[in-house]
Order: sequence, then structure tokens, then C-alpha cells
Amino acid sequence: MKRLILPALAALALGACATQPTLYQPATGPSAVGYSDYRIESDRFRVTFQGGPGASAQHVTDLALLRAADLALANGYDWFRVTDRFVQGRPDNGPRIGLGVGGAEFGRRSSVGLGLGTSFNLGGGPSLSVTLEVMMGKGERPRMADTYDARSLRQNLAPRV
Repeated sequence: MKRLILPALAALALGACATQPTLYQPATGPSAVGYSDYRIESDRFRVTFQGGPGASAQHVTDLALLRAADLALANGYDWFRVTDRFVQGRPDNGPRIGLGVGGAEFGRRSSVGLGLGTSFNLGGGPSLSVTLEVMMGKGERPRMADTYDARSLRQNLAPRV
């Protein structure tokens, strides 16, 4: 029995370390890592990027912006403006450790216990999702907040992500 415990614990530890990387790719299912989008109106899209465990909010947001830039360019637009933004979930901060102390009395006897525990995200699903609603346009980019030149954004973000 003891010979089975060590390999089982090692397999669990390795499984906890295996995460799905957050790459720029289409999502293959409703909870898969990657992007999904749909057209709301002729010049409006909703873009969602679901990151994998451990992906930072900045990284997932950059990937959503990159997808919006690609959609703008593919549909003949020069710029886009983020009109709404939603962030769901929270970044996974990795393994956690906890410590607990307790005591009890049993008549004339007493005892004290000490516990130590760890936890890992074994879910394998996305931890953070960023959704952008974007409006696209042609010609010179308006000088408004949250407005991006699609070509420039693509050129600057693509090598980093």
C-alpha cells in the first residue's frame, strides 16, 4: 500500500503543474482557452478572450485587443474603439498553503493539533476572461479614449504575445 501512495502523490503533483498555455488562438469550446467573437452590428463586434490558469489580466487584455485589431483589418476597417469592457474571474495565483492549529479537552486530558495543507488549481479551465465590445471605423482615427489604430496595435502587440 505504501508503495502506491508515493507514485500517486507524484502524479497529482505533476498534474497540478500542467496548465494549458494562454496562446492567441480560437477557442475550441465554450470554456477553452482562446478567443471568440461575433458581430453585433455591421461595425460592432463583441470579442472575448479566455486565458488559461496563471495568465495575467494584462496578457489576456492584450490578446483580446489583438483579436479586435485583426477583426478590424479583416473587415476593411482602420481603427476601433472599445465601448465596453468586462473582466470575469480572477487570475490564478498558483499553489496556496495553509496552516491551522487546534486544541481540545477530554476530561482530565487535553491535546493540541497542528495541520498544514496545500491546494492547487486542478480545474484546468480558464481563470480570467476579458470581453470587449468594439466599434470600428475607416479613415483617420478619432482622438478619443480607448480608440486604437488597428495596424499599429497589431504591429506592436503581435510580437509580444
